[in-house]
Amino acid sequence: MTLEQLRIFVCVAEREHMTAAARTLNVTQSAVSAAIAALEARHGVRLFHRVGRGIVLTEAGTLFLAEARVILDRVHAAEAMLDDLSGLKRGTLRVVASQTIAAYWLPPLLAAFRERFPHIEIVLEIGNTTQVAAHVQAGKYDLGIVEGQVDNPALAHWPIAQDQLVLVQSTPFGAQGCTVEYLQKARWVMREQGSGTRSTLNDYLGQIGVKPGSLNEVLVLPSNESVRTAVEAGAGIAGLSSLVVAPALAAGLLHAAPVAFGPRVFFALRHKERYRSQAVEALTDFIAQRSVAGD
Repeated sequence: MTLEQLRIFVCVAEREHMTAAARTLNVTQSAVSAAIAALEARHGVRLFHRVGRGIVLTEAGTLFLAEARVILDRVHAAEAMLDDLSGLKRGTLRVVASQTIAAYWLPPLLAAFRERFPHIEIVLEIGNTTQVAAHVQAGKYDLGIVEGQVDNPALAHWPIAQDQLVLVQSTPFGAQGCTVEYLQKARWVMREQGSGTRSTLNDYLGQIGVKPGSLNEVLVLPSNESVRTAVEAGAGIAGLSSLVVAPALAAGLLHAAPVAFGPRVFFALRHKERYRSQAVEALTDFIAQRSVAGD
């Protein structure tokens, strides 16, 4: 059994698809099939059920997946430790962030970080706040950055930056302003459950007397961009990051409500018991320095 076979097995198991795994790993589908076949033949066990064009983990495959992940996590920790010994001259930093952060706030910071540390490879994944926390806890990523509070005793979390949430719609709010009655009866376009944007919006609405649980939700969408474009089309009102709506506000496609919410904090996440590499320290210090400088 080789580490490459383990990586291929885990990738296939997570996607339940040979071709998707091959694309992710940048190898041929035949190489993926051969690795899985070699594992099954070597140990005399079936890891996947072949159902039509799809595949599903067998009971043995499910048990093996947990062990394979543990092994790969330990390998990554060992590689990170060796990379640290090279003094940030090489290595890989795996970061997972929620949508607003990954799409708008983080990319220019990562670009500047790579300028300073050109030999540190950065892998960035996107998920909602709940997904980010789960990935960091599982050891799939070294660092997470989210828009909402995370209550998980396995994870250390600390404020790393802040943002502003803005209520917007496609027409000016007019004389009615932004009363509790108006907001309670309005048509809302919302992010999905588990989104940091949604949880923060619900908290803010509750603070001004609006009941989030009884809003008229006409659409629930999985990304900031889909929410913004739906609101631009007149679907209703939404609460989105100032980073997301700034261009549309400037272009007159959206209008902001005359209400000011407090700053929304971005939090960094890491596993308390996993090795904290120099690359993670360097990135978090770099972000802190840029925030202080006002960049």
